[in-house]
Amino acid sequence: MTEYGRGPGSEPWHPEDPLYGDGGWGGQQAHAGQQSPYGGQPQQYPEQQQAQQGYGDWSNGGQSSYDGGQPQYDQYGHQHPEPQYDQYGHQYDQQQYDQHQYGQQQYDQQYAPQAQPQQVHDNGWGAGAHPQAQYPADPSDPYGQQAGGYGAEQPDFYGTPEAYPPPEPPTRRRAEPEPQRTDWDPGPDEGEHAFFAGGDADEDDAPGDGRGGREDRRSRGGGKPKKRRSGCACLVVCLVLGGGVAGVGYFGYQFYQDRFGTAPDFAGDGNGEQVTVTIPKGAGGSTIGQELKRQGVVKSVDAFISAQQSNPRGKSIQDGVYTLQKEMSADSAVELLLSPKSRSNLIIAEGKRNAAVYELIDKRLGVKAGTTAEVAKSEYKELGLPEWALNHKGVKDPLEGFLYPSSYSAAKGQKPEDVLKQMVARASEQYEKIGLEEKAEGLGLKGPWELLTAASLVQAEGKTHDDFRKMAEVIYNRLKESNTETNQKLQFDSTFNYLMGQSKIHISESEINSNMDPYNTYTNRGLPPGPIGNPGDEALQAALNPTTDGWIYFVATDGVEKTEFAKTHAEFLKLKDKFDASSGD
Repeated sequence: MTEYGRGPGSEPWHPEDPLYGDGGWGGQQAHAGQQSPYGGQPQQYPEQQQAQQGYGDWSNGGQSSYDGGQPQYDQYGHQHPEPQYDQYGHQYDQQQYDQHQYGQQQYDQQYAPQAQPQQVHDNGWGAGAHPQAQYPADPSDPYGQQAGGYGAEQPDFYGTPEAYPPPEPPTRRRAEPEPQRTDWDPGPDEGEHAFFAGGDADEDDAPGDGRGGREDRRSRGGGKPKKRRSGCACLVVCLVLGGGVAGVGYFGYQFYQDRFGTAPDFAGDGNGEQVTVTIPKGAGGSTIGQELKRQGVVKSVDAFISAQQSNPRGKSIQDGVYTLQKEMSADSAVELLLSPKSRSNLIIAEGKRNAAVYELIDKRLGVKAGTTAEVAKSEYKELGLPEWALNHKGVKDPLEGFLYPSSYSAAKGQKPEDVLKQMVARASEQYEKIGLEEKAEGLGLKGPWELLTAASLVQAEGKTHDDFRKMAEVIYNRLKESNTETNQKLQFDSTFNYLMGQSKIHISESEINSNMDPYNTYTNRGLPPGPIGNPGDEALQAALNPTTDGWIYFVATDGVEKTEFAKTHAEFLKLKDKFDASSGD
């Protein structure tokens, strides 16, 4: 569309226009002999238009503006305008302009609803507003003679802001594309898709159903054949979605229960089925709760922790072996763990010899007497002894001194070697902690083995804890090469009793002097081959830190508990007389 009017090929801009579509231009393209749609008149060409009608009057009062006011004719008598040029010096085709202008005027005569001033500003051809004549709306009256043709108010479909956008010329028009349909959007004649209907898509489109087969639609659309589907796909999708929702719900419930719900717990004091539970050393509430849950004693760890925290003595649960029942409430389990009745621990007293410990283990495990002693003798190298405790001559029991006094788990069903390993591990840990290996040399000893042996003598000879440091000094003073009082002999009854497997106070001199075993310190200088018992922590500390008062003698003056010390042989004789008086000798 140009400023001079509607060009060939365009169509009216409003659907209510009588020439909406392609029909309006058919009249101008009609062949000779066809009826023109413009009021029944034959189509006029530019030459005829200029000869018969004066539509070229734009600016000179009816005279042509292209020839200076005088018409020009060719050799056939036809009027022919001279070449015209625009402001840029380009020649303008008068015939093309007239044909274009004639088409605009011809259309305006019949259908233009109202004259509108038109601004002409195309390459200098003219400027200014030119009123158009008001023409009637009736196509049968090309001259607008009916009433109201010139003065009536007519709607303007083209000159207002609400006007429709100008259409494309016929040569540029494109066929409107068919709406695209997908498998999820059935067309108007397809109804419900076979995917949801549960049937075969090809069967629904079979010929003869009044809707056309799928092959027809394929040929029209040019698309690829669609895959066959069945209701099983929909069922699978539903199952998957349902399973996902159920899983999210389950885990959400578990999350809520773990964070905000009450911890699961049994009710009552148990179902009567006993079970042995071992609580390791240093175990906290969480570790204990996990072990109890694993054994079926409590229902949840959280319930046990809550019960332990609410009990004022809950933090005092000790390590060891306990006899409990299955399916106990958390509160009942805590109470029983705090009761001595449930303890199945084996308690090793300070200074106890290994032979006595073996007997206790046999009884606790319910095994044949002598079983643990045999295991200790044959497997001592596999029980965890440190290197410095191995390969010493004349040692009666390599494990002596390594069954550390403490509380151990020992119950039926356990193996002797398992219990022994616990004890050896506890002793090794304690000896390393106090620096037994590093401090031996500073005391004039040959290594930690001799220091451990001395500690076992302190434990055996001392009657009270107050005696331990003095007893340690007596040992170290007698081992000195400068000792002329006893000539480096310890002369301890405890070593002879260990050798004999007894615990006597009164030993005859003939019995002692006749035995030359390395463990007899009356007949042999220095320390015995190894420890004679299992020293406790206080005896070990005394051996590491003896007194320095010069003690070299001691006598149990009451024969039982009271021990007195002396620095010279004369003082020793007085203490011996006191002992004889108390014993009735």
